[in-house]
Amino acid sequence: VMKIIRDPNNSNKPGFPKKILANKLQDKHLCNICLKILRRPFQAQCGHRFCSYCFNKAVSSGPQKCSACIKEDIFEEPTSILKKGCAFPDNAAKREVEALEAVCINEECSWTGTIKEYEANHEGRCDFRILPCPSCKELLRANELERHNERECPERTLNCKYCKEPFHFKNIKAHDEICPKYPMICEGCAKKKIPREKYVDHIKLCTKFRTPCRFHVVGCDMTVGNLTFSPSIRLHIHFGSTNIFLASAVGAALELQLHSEKTKVAELSRHCQELELKVSTFENIVCVLNREMERSATTMEAYNRQHRLDQDKIEILNNKVRQLERTVGLRDLSIVEMEAKMRDMSAATYDGVFVWKISDFSKKRQDAVAGRAPAMFSPAFYTNKYGYKMCLRIYLNGDGTGRGTHLSLFFVVMRGHSDALLKWPFNQKVTLMLLDQNNREHIIDAFRPDISSSSFQRPVSDMNIASGCPLFCPLSKLDTKNSYIRDDTIFIKAIVDLTGL
Repeated sequence: VMKIIRDPNNSNKPGFPKKILANKLQDKHLCNICLKILRRPFQAQCGHRFCSYCFNKAVSSGPQKCSACIKEDIFEEPTSILKKGCAFPDNAAKREVEALEAVCINEECSWTGTIKEYEANHEGRCDFRILPCPSCKELLRANELERHNERECPERTLNCKYCKEPFHFKNIKAHDEICPKYPMICEGCAKKKIPREKYVDHIKLCTKFRTPCRFHVVGCDMTVGNLTFSPSIRLHIHFGSTNIFLASAVGAALELQLHSEKTKVAELSRHCQELELKVSTFENIVCVLNREMERSATTMEAYNRQHRLDQDKIEILNNKVRQLERTVGLRDLSIVEMEAKMRDMSAATYDGVFVWKISDFSKKRQDAVAGRAPAMFSPAFYTNKYGYKMCLRIYLNGDGTGRGTHLSLFFVVMRGHSDALLKWPFNQKVTLMLLDQNNREHIIDAFRPDISSSSFQRPVSDMNIASGCPLFCPLSKLDTKNSYIRDDTIFIKAIVDLTGL
């Protein structure tokens, strides 16, 4: 199977919500990370499927163990290690998911269609989706947001119809109190629509506007208008023949005011003396407090310096701990890779003949039928120590035209250390066998490579595209009593013709 590092249709979203399915949900349509319906599915070496976004996010921080393999107790290294470049877009699963019937998850929306149509035309565009108002944060349907912003939002901005200045709707009363263009009504002439900024000038000139007499402080309770006479004439008209009353009243008022002022001066003098005494006492207290504050500041500065030193030490120790954790993590990965290489080396053969023992056949077959682990890779084997590197891939529930009816078996050319010394394309006859454990009737299929196929050119990634027999063995032969399965184990044999090597 060809390994691809990046999804050409990369999406920055996890899977679709389960609620969009109109029919019964099947586990094979779920991402094994976000547990939602697959979006742009990727299939890893272990056979599990993931959303493109979920897979790339999971492996962005380094290789990860497949949680689905661990949960199903089928963890096997290295195929159960997820890392960049070990998964490929599963277009068959993508087409299957996109063809599923879907409904809109937003309340009162009656849209129906397929998941492909939902993603292309409806997702993120539904008039019934719930969005927050950008101003007041109230949650509203998308089709109500415009009306809300224009008419209902308490945080919406309006322009004053008088001065044209912008203000928040909630501040409308406060703005009316200070608006320079707000229309006022004269209490004298009852003239309307006088701008506030011109109101003071108006009442100065308005002949009907009445104000208290300037001598109301000495007993006059009359109000006077803004007549066009000079101040001396207005005074004469107002008082007439009562100028004597004015003079006597003014004299009495001045005498009373002088006595009051003398009393206030005496009280102020006493108050100043008391205040001077309090100030002196307060200054002494302030001096004591200043000395205490200086001592406290010195102590606090010492504590702060020690605290900073302690924080620096803690940060240094934390950095060392993080460095050790990274070192241990890298070492664990190295150990895992070394163990995988040792297993491959112990299982490898160097004569072009390889026998693959597959135990727990029933369980692995069930996993393949359920879609949890549809495919399995064999350990690598070689035509000689410096020859071609190869492996087998088997689908216990079939693949392509054989899905659900046949056991499919494929031959894979892998990238090896000595590829530069070998002849390309690969052109050796390959024989694939399911062994009869009574040694009577083996199931055999053989083919000679199509040298124009990319499957047999020199590999540019870890593995070329698999090639082989999708209809290798009918599953009906394995479901009835047979001699191919013994002790829940089958044996697959591959023979590569070494002629010409």
